[in-house]
This record gives sequence, C-alpha cells and structure tokens, in this order.
Amino acid sequence: MGQGQGLSLAPEQAHYLFAVMRLGIGDQISVFNGRDGEWQARVDTVAKRGGALVCLEHSAAQRNAPDLWLIFAPIKKARTDFIVEKATELGIARIFPVETQHTNSERIRQDRLQAHTVEAAEQCGGTYVPVVENIRSLPSLLANWPEGRTLVFCDETLTAETADWSGLTAPAAILIGPEGGFSEKERATLRALPYGVSKSLGPRILRADTAATAAITLWQAANGDWRNI
Repeated sequence: MGQGQGLSLAPEQAHYLFAVMRLGIGDQISVFNGRDGEWQARVDTVAKRGGALVCLEHSAAQRNAPDLWLIFAPIKKARTDFIVEKATELGIARIFPVETQHTNSERIRQDRLQAHTVEAAEQCGGTYVPVVENIRSLPSLLANWPEGRTLVFCDETLTAETADWSGLTAPAAILIGPEGGFSEKERATLRALPYGVSKSLGPRILRADTAATAAITLWQAANGDWRNI
C-alpha cells in the first residue's frame, strides 16, 4: 500500500461496504493488508459488484502476532467459531484444527474459519490475520514438528502447581484437547515429547473454548507482546 494507490474491491467487500455499512463516494475507512500496517482510504468508485478505494495516509504501523500457534480439536460449530475469533483477537500467528481420538467434530470448513479471522481482525482494529490450516490428525502434525518450537500441552489432569507459564518463549504452540479430553495413549505420547512442556490451566476443569482463551492469555501475559504495552 502507498499514498494515492488504488484498491479494487471484491464483490463481497463491495456488498459489505456499500449495502451493509451504507458507505458512499468520499467516505473514509481504515484498511490493512497484513503487511503495511493500517491506512486511511477514501471510497472512490461504487458499483453493485465492485468498486474502488484510494489510500490517503498511513495511520498505524504493522503489528504482527507473536510466533505462537494454537492447536485445538474442533468442537460444536459456534464454539469452534469462538475459539478462532478469540485467538485472532488475543494474538496468534497460525491456527491448526486437529483430529484426536476423542474429537467429536471431525469436519470443518477451513474457508469459513479463515473468514472469521478476517472479521475478528477488522472488529478489533488488528493489522494481522492468522492463517487457519486444514484439519489433520494429531499424529500427523507431531510427526512433522518443526525444530526449535516448544509445544505447550495443556493437561487438565495436572495440579495448579504447574500453572507457571513464564519462560515459554516463542516460537511456541499451545495444544488444547477435545471436550472428552485426551486419551491415555495420547497423554503419554505428549508427555514424552522432547520438545513438549505440560502445563496446567489452574484448579478448575475448563471447557475447550474457555481453555483456549485462558491458555493464550497466560502465554501472552508471561511471554508475548503484551509485556511491551
């Protein structure tokens, strides 16, 4: 993006701006592309299936999320949507839905979840949209684990004594289990991983969507970019 640069609108973007938000020629909005920060732009052309904006000025620097992944087993549709939206708001670089032995929702629409991340970033004034990966099995993900990335296994069987999240610096990944929890075989595998660290989320058993939000919050407060606020 740059001053004076034109931006063409896709049909769905034009519909949202002109039919939903009721913007017209000359109105201004904030835009971002995930690379160049936030820009103020003016509506230059309005059409039923398109339109165009013109960049006016740079209004905020690019702010990327920490190099933190969220790995979770999909649950009911609305709660899965909640996990993806809140992960985007809290600051996640990539999102990995995984199939575990007790996963009760093995089918997702990756494109729909990706759209939710865009909406969440827009709503909270973000300039970065995390990538949502297609669902894969947990063993497949672990078999191709990148060197140097810590896996933080949120184990509901642990006590609050293991709830200290300090020192888990990026690159890292948070793993949240399904509603039925991990199987004993999965738990044994995860505890034996040389790059894995088991952590508690406190003395209470949390729902999967609550656990994901709590875990990201704990990591961000102890190791992420929240410390620089």
